[in-house]
Amino acid sequence: MTDTPTRQRRLSLDRVRGLPPWSLLATGTLVGGLFGGAYGVLTPPTYTATSYVVAVPTGKTEVNSALGFAQAYGRVATQLSVLADAQDQVGVPVRTLQRNVQAATSPDAPMVAVSATSPRPGLATDMANAVSRALTRQANAAKETTHVQLVQFSKAVRPTEPTSASSRVTALVGASAGGLLSGLVLLARPRRRGKEDDPLPAASVPGPAPAADVHGQL
Repeated sequence: MTDTPTRQRRLSLDRVRGLPPWSLLATGTLVGGLFGGAYGVLTPPTYTATSYVVAVPTGKTEVNSALGFAQAYGRVATQLSVLADAQDQVGVPVRTLQRNVQAATSPDAPMVAVSATSPRPGLATDMANAVSRALTRQANAAKETTHVQLVQFSKAVRPTEPTSASSRVTALVGASAGGLLSGLVLLARPRRRGKEDDPLPAASVPGPAPAADVHGQL
């Protein structure tokens, strides 16, 4: 005889399977939206500040050479030697600068963008400016050899709005992900067989009629 817990589990599964498909979609969307909204509320906002430096030829080199050096300086900006110099100015560990500072270059202009991200907008500004100044000092120390110097084009300004996603956006993303997963579950679950899916009874074929006794009828 089936024990009571097993019977209760089977009854619960039967109730879940008996629910209409739209209920699973609605539940998944609601749960995903709640989790996404909670993530957006509990995660502190982050701010991004960007400083720009430009490579300028000193008169003994071509503009294309300055563009090439700008690409090289963009890769050097996040190296340990530059970040260690910037650490003394901003007062944060080098590891913090490694995690939160990025550099980007343009293929058309000899410019380097140094961006820093932090939950504190003032700290993001200070980190971006400190790395830009450290990069400029190290690059200009070799300008007699490279014939290219770095000039600060624009200082980083204190950001007024966070760059991280708001709780509304994370809630929408979570709701979309929950609805998508619920739809995949509906597609993957085994299909219930209804009465209309029952196999049709095999058609009965009448047996052959007995042959008439031709000789008896003659």
